[in-house]
Amino acid sequence: MTFTAEFRWTSAARTDTGCVRQINEDALLDAPERGLWAVADGMGGHAVGDLASRMVIESLAKVPGMNGLANVVADARARLLDVNERLRAEAARRLVSRIGSTVVLLAACDGTCGYVWAGDSRIYLFRHGRLVQLTRDHSHVEEMKARGQLTAEEALNHPAQHLITRAVGALDVLELDENTLELNDGDTFLLCSDGLSNEVSEAEMASELAPGNCEMAAQRLLEIALARGGRDNISVVVAHAEDVMASDKTQVNPGV
Repeated sequence: MTFTAEFRWTSAARTDTGCVRQINEDALLDAPERGLWAVADGMGGHAVGDLASRMVIESLAKVPGMNGLANVVADARARLLDVNERLRAEAARRLVSRIGSTVVLLAACDGTCGYVWAGDSRIYLFRHGRLVQLTRDHSHVEEMKARGQLTAEEALNHPAQHLITRAVGALDVLELDENTLELNDGDTFLLCSDGLSNEVSEAEMASELAPGNCEMAAQRLLEIALARGGRDNISVVVAHAEDVMASDKTQVNPGV
């Protein structure tokens, strides 16, 4: 799917139940025409995680894009806080401790993007041949790494690897982190659930994102995760930004 404004956006999305789980508790949003992309991962082991992720994405899908980045992000935050309240009420009604979902949202407007997240679903940026993880997992393992109690290698197979500290619906008060980033021509973003990031290395991610073909990258990343065993639900969104003015200059004067 492609949409053109100041930046021309191309994006693609894939989600799969994986090879072990019976239900896909992931959900995603791929709306380049509004500059909105998101991944939500229903909390494994808890009641109706698929309901939680679906509620998150359905709410974010109603955010009006192209309305100024600050307004878009503020609207998304308000909607996520509302979903948090509704999930807490639903958990109480069902007499369960929680019904929750991670969330990671990317919003783009003109030459800037913003991202909001809670949990361990991630956003990566591939720029000038280098892959950078933009989000920081809200997890026990990440906290232990930050305190110097674990190395990155030790964290990969730590028993607390799947214990997250924030999620929509997990607690009465939802804490969301956010940040902004100026766009560069050729930026490629990867949003994914941990079903992908636990199976695919950053080197492999970079290799698949490098050509800038969103459809091919999303499909190949999904296939790699499935080939590794697909132990969890897998969701992938790849979005590529192309500066329209830079493209026009190149076409008019190929020597530039």
